[in-house]
Amino acid sequence: MRIPLTKYGWPQVVVFPAAVLAVMIAYLLAAVPFLPAWAIVSAEAVLAVALIWVLAFFRDPERHCPSDRNLLLAPADGRITDIEIVEDPPDFLREQEGGGGAALRIGIFLSIFNAHINRAPCNVRVEKITYRKGKYKNAMNPQSGRVNESNDLALVRTDSPKDRLIVRQISGSVARRIVCEKIEGQELTGGEKFGMIKFGSRTELYAPVRESAKCLVQIGDKVKAGLTALVRYE
Repeated sequence: MRIPLTKYGWPQVVVFPAAVLAVMIAYLLAAVPFLPAWAIVSAEAVLAVALIWVLAFFRDPERHCPSDRNLLLAPADGRITDIEIVEDPPDFLREQEGGGGAALRIGIFLSIFNAHINRAPCNVRVEKITYRKGKYKNAMNPQSGRVNESNDLALVRTDSPKDRLIVRQISGSVARRIVCEKIEGQELTGGEKFGMIKFGSRTELYAPVRESAKCLVQIGDKVKAGLTALVRYE
């Protein structure tokens, strides 16, 4: 069966498995004359698990995303770690027509076992992309979004209401590589892939606070990028 691997994983998707295979072969050749069979099999099994994990990390599962234009979908797989009303949101949201108020921020932690593909929350146009260098604190901490390396996609809904949104890709203590293949001015459909964060990370969604926008998730919920609805416009 073909394993769907993301193009965003190059070159790691080749280099890492090749390195693990090389270690497995070298260990086998070196250990056979000196170690009992059970020790060799045990070590090879551990290395095989590492090989499978590396390939699984870069998996790119097929998703049939909802077409409901009233939804804001999860931009990442993972677990909801925080839901907060931010009184002082990023400038892009404060500049919203008739806005200037608070924003809803939903934080998603991606463990090393989650698929790490990032997806658009709805039909949007990319207004601005802002990369920021930073630290590599534990991505489970909501404060990591303010100090860690990050990449902000400032988005505008192409459906009504034409709200401004932000999806923030955040590196964690292990992740050291943010990938975003889109450029300013491009339009994305809801659930469309735009990048990934390699080896554990955090993704946040910012949306304006509206009476007509209902948050559908709670802290602790597990979500799937492009499938799980985070917010519904009523």
